[in-house]
Amino acid sequence: MDRSKVILLFNTLKYLRLKQFYYRIYYFLKNKIFKIKLNNTIPYYKQRINWHKSIQAFRCYDSKNIFTFLNLNHKFENINWNYPNYGKLWTYNLNYFDFLNQTEMSKEEGITLIYDYIDNEYELIDGLEPYPTSLRIINWIKFILKHNIDDDKIDKILFKHLFILKNNLEYHLLGNHLLENAFALLFGSYYFNNKLTYDISKKILEKELVEQILNDGAHFELSPMYHQILLIKVLDCIQLIQNNNWKNDNLNIFMKNKAIHMLGWLDSIAYKNNSIPNLNDSTYNVVPSLDEIFKYARSLNIKWKKNNLSGSGFRKWSNKKTEFFIDISNICSEYIPGHSHADTFNFEFYYKEKPIIVDLGISTYEKNSIRKLERSTISHNTICVDEKNSSEIWGVFRIARRAKIINLKEDKNKITATHNGYKRIGVLHTRIFKRLDDKFIIEDKIESNNSHKIESCLHFHPNCKININKNKINIDKEITILYTGCKKLFLEQYNYSLGFNKTVKAFKVRALIEKEATMEICYEN
Repeated sequence: MDRSKVILLFNTLKYLRLKQFYYRIYYFLKNKIFKIKLNNTIPYYKQRINWHKSIQAFRCYDSKNIFTFLNLNHKFENINWNYPNYGKLWTYNLNYFDFLNQTEMSKEEGITLIYDYIDNEYELIDGLEPYPTSLRIINWIKFILKHNIDDDKIDKILFKHLFILKNNLEYHLLGNHLLENAFALLFGSYYFNNKLTYDISKKILEKELVEQILNDGAHFELSPMYHQILLIKVLDCIQLIQNNNWKNDNLNIFMKNKAIHMLGWLDSIAYKNNSIPNLNDSTYNVVPSLDEIFKYARSLNIKWKKNNLSGSGFRKWSNKKTEFFIDISNICSEYIPGHSHADTFNFEFYYKEKPIIVDLGISTYEKNSIRKLERSTISHNTICVDEKNSSEIWGVFRIARRAKIINLKEDKNKITATHNGYKRIGVLHTRIFKRLDDKFIIEDKIESNNSHKIESCLHFHPNCKININKNKINIDKEITILYTGCKKLFLEQYNYSLGFNKTVKAFKVRALIEKEATMEICYEN
């Protein structure tokens, strides 16, 4: 391994917690070398629990073994639960069993699919990993309760997988993975009347939600998509506890308080048209609509109000016609940054409830050039210096050296911030955001003793019509962006994500700028 790779690896690993190193070694020894297996003779007991409808899953299964995940479909003659041709995330989705809880799924067909899975249990690979196991446990239990199923064959495997999960909790990853483990343990605890798994679940939830939910209600991985996924699970746990009197402790109060905080953040960042910024690892058609989430929360008698954005590092300016979303965040989840991008000082701009300047979102988790590009600085609405990333992204979910906000000043109409992501090449980047009655102004300043290639990028929504005239950009005849300190503007195409494996062509403007440059986004007030 050459020196540069050693440095990259060191600057990645130094952020991990000792617990993550310990559990990587522990699980490797336990499961790979010593191959400790679960004692299948552990007795289980069921209790009757009440469950009402939750949010329905997207339609991802058609009859005759046709599955559609990540906008890719496949028809099986005989289901291969390890199907590898579309990548690991597709295989994960197959093993989640979300399709059990889509509207069109019948009791008979769902049981047939579960039986097929059970009959192929000893051939499973990815499906037995803790994350898909967690989601599958919850989906099976929801389906069983919905259809009032009493089936010993299903219960035995469900209980077995619950204890496999209990013995392989993702402490080596932490973050959203460990939360999903805890949610599954809670559902399994109620279903099987198991105090051991309940105590573990409660301990994890109380510790991790305190750490992972920031002071403004954001999940600390700063992906609006994952925030919504976890929020729905928190709401599911609240329903489970509220509908059943098995435990009389303070967990429900704790979970409600976290849900209120998370709902307030989500409400605060949402645009007027009910869309969400596609920041970091976020994209379309993965989570239900805001209306569905808020309706579900209200059905559980949860009330909330919008939060003041702070700890997440996001800011949002709004008036009658415009919405301006600003990212001045650090990587908050230092030891699990896999869903973060090199996007410091990125922003989005909406006009008359329509997206104009946007984050392009993501379309893959595969290890390829697309994943690398979608996480890069040049793919965001910010400054790229010498074609480098402000944070050192690599692999699929890795980040080495990270940009950090080292100076921040703000008032009602002005934000000034500096990040040190380019310190390794002798550069500091300061960006000033200002708002006036009929325009937004963005000023960039590059502090360096050397000359550099400095690029400022703007990504426009596919519906926007773009025209460039010298240092001026005209958008849809209503918006004008004027550059000063600009050497040249380039109009280029890029791929805007409509979901996993689904993109559409759109236009971006790449500007070669001086060390000090200004853009004015002017609109009809």
